[in-house]
Amino acid sequence: MYQYDEYDHKIIGERVAQFRGQTERYLAGELKEEEFLPLRLQNGLYVQRLAPMLRINVPYGMLSSKQLRKLAYVARHYDKGYCHISTRQNIQFNWPDLAEVPDILSELAEVEMHATQSSGNCIRNTTSDQFAGIAKDEVVDPRPYCEIIRQWSSFHPEFAFLPRKFKIAVTGAAEDRAAIQVHDIGLQVLRNDAGEVGFKVLVGGGLGRTPILGSVINEFLPEENLLSYLDAIVRVYNQLGRRDNKYKARIKILVKAMGPEQFAAKVEEEFQRLKEGPTALTSEEIQRATRFFPQPDYAQLDDTAADSDLQKLSDDNPAFAKWLQRNVREHRQPGYAAVSLSLKPTGVAPGDITDSQLEAIAELADKFSFGEVRTTHEQNIVLGDVRKEQLFELWQAARSGGFATPNIGTLTDLICCPGGDFCSLANAKSLPIAESIQRQFDDLDYLYDLGDLDLNISGCMNACGHHHVGHIGILGVDKKGEEFYQVQLGGNAGTDASLGKVLGPAFGAEEMAAVVQKLIDVYVGQRVDGEQFIDTYRRIGLAPFKEKVYAKAD
Repeated sequence: MYQYDEYDHKIIGERVAQFRGQTERYLAGELKEEEFLPLRLQNGLYVQRLAPMLRINVPYGMLSSKQLRKLAYVARHYDKGYCHISTRQNIQFNWPDLAEVPDILSELAEVEMHATQSSGNCIRNTTSDQFAGIAKDEVVDPRPYCEIIRQWSSFHPEFAFLPRKFKIAVTGAAEDRAAIQVHDIGLQVLRNDAGEVGFKVLVGGGLGRTPILGSVINEFLPEENLLSYLDAIVRVYNQLGRRDNKYKARIKILVKAMGPEQFAAKVEEEFQRLKEGPTALTSEEIQRATRFFPQPDYAQLDDTAADSDLQKLSDDNPAFAKWLQRNVREHRQPGYAAVSLSLKPTGVAPGDITDSQLEAIAELADKFSFGEVRTTHEQNIVLGDVRKEQLFELWQAARSGGFATPNIGTLTDLICCPGGDFCSLANAKSLPIAESIQRQFDDLDYLYDLGDLDLNISGCMNACGHHHVGHIGILGVDKKGEEFYQVQLGGNAGTDASLGKVLGPAFGAEEMAAVVQKLIDVYVGQRVDGEQFIDTYRRIGLAPFKEKVYAKAD
């Protein structure tokens, strides 16, 4: 993974010192609230319902064991003993003291972490596939390009105050696990028939109040033009995006208003002025970034023998077999596997992780996975490079740590924002709804029979829980001061992305687990030929689900 150079250390150190002074002046009454607002936002600091929230960047989801231990230290000494993994792979602290935030940022800078541009109207943290570099279906490792984008976008003077926040996601695999169609810019790294590397470029995706899937504006952008083309896109947005109404300020609104073809033409016009300039990527620069992600020192292992041994262990240990089925993924390197550590045991807020768990995972990373982990969009953690012969030992250790729940990809591996328990923007609580659904579906055999199923919960229209792209999406709404929940069906965040459709009138909190059960009952009764929930929904449509859920009792 990337290691800071002298420039990174210098600019992050300067930013910490700068924000310390800004915070001190604010607390002394020398800066007004409206003056401090953009300063704190560009350092990742929000004001939530009960306390500040500090969002820490995790570029393309990668963390070292050293960084995990520092996060544990911060959670223990500056927060309430835990932190939260967001749907954009970042880390959030929900209870820091405002006066101590500069100290937290200083601590994090010691291990090459920061909160710069994790909020505010700027280019945010670049995200990617949690299996980048190890996935069997990967065409090109996207991480070097993510790092190039990170360096290009950090402190970019022209893009520090965009009309609205701006998010970029990159995938290099055949299966989109980075949700590139619902980002301001989505990039798919690919090769053309000549074997040359380039990018399919999508623009104008996003969720929130106006959910839109991105439009392809370039089918194959040569890799040397990556930054020049991104510059052109963001420059057009910066010039033409609306600033009079924050609800209409995202690039998706501009692309929709202009039309993808006209927007693409405007970008091309700007790109022609930029492509021969200093942002043109040289092969040396691409190679420099690629060297940040060397292949680990893999052993030469017998994959067939390892699989045979795992089968024997599975036959003797049904619980281990379930974990292998759900939490372990094939690796491009023979004899290795990628392991998802579930942060979704029933009764724990999805994505929350304690200081002791962070330290335990750091130990596992050092012992089993070259000292590295990855955060995921589904609010879990991945150990990317585990020898298959060590999976049983890892499973036993994970069980002791409380993150071996074998539910990855199932209904109870749900995505959930912090909601009204923390967020000042939320219309309703999310976490109690998540727990009630998990308790309703606590039978693993039943979950496995249901198959892969994405259930996403957001506490408001900002859609931090990505409810629009859940197979089942739940949105908290306010009705005359009371909390209700709207259900959407048919969303999907993958390669064949789709936006969910509203089922009908909203429900009370006490109804939600039963409503989800009725939806599942329709699926089980209607599915054919091994269909997953999304397949059945697309075949039969909304009506059978609506009829079942709103049917009056006899």
